[in-house]
Amino acid sequence: MKTTPLIQKLFINHGQTRKLSKKYSLLYQGEVSRYAYFVKSGCLRMWYNDCDNDITVKFFIPGDVVASLESFYQETPSKFGLESIVPTVVMAVSKTVFTEQLDISVAFKDEILAISISCMADYQNLFLNRIMTNPEERFRLLMEQSPQLFQLIPHHYIASYLGITPVSLSRIRKRVESINNC
Repeated sequence: MKTTPLIQKLFINHGQTRKLSKKYSLLYQGEVSRYAYFVKSGCLRMWYNDCDNDITVKFFIPGDVVASLESFYQETPSKFGLESIVPTVVMAVSKTVFTEQLDISVAFKDEILAISISCMADYQNLFLNRIMTNPEERFRLLMEQSPQLFQLIPHHYIASYLGITPVSLSRIRKRVESINNC
């Protein structure tokens, strides 16, 4: 989720900078999420493992804030893992600090509520996108909305995000490129 100046200020004032190597796990599936992260550089992915099938749920790029929300707020085991795809720099804020800000700042609470609602809408749209569009339509939509991801992220993660195999992604890319070059 994109952040606001007030939320960025929380990370600047209270966050700890962490430099992550490629494929570093910030959170494992089944762990309780104790931190929220602001992505300064690089890229994180939220993923789910279903019977050894690795499914990328969302990518987070510079300017985004990420946490396994249900786990973070309810202190339950996370259904998702969170890892860096490339060398990444994040700022981490503990749940304790985050909760203190919610308690003392109405403006902060209002912004978190607005961002949480926006995040829920994004996930609803992602769900509908998965059931209402075919892989090529999902590919085109991702290219329109986030073309920078194709330069930053290995294509097997993009294939996982789109719900297809890397081979299918390659075929779709070639087909779309040939149509666009006509």
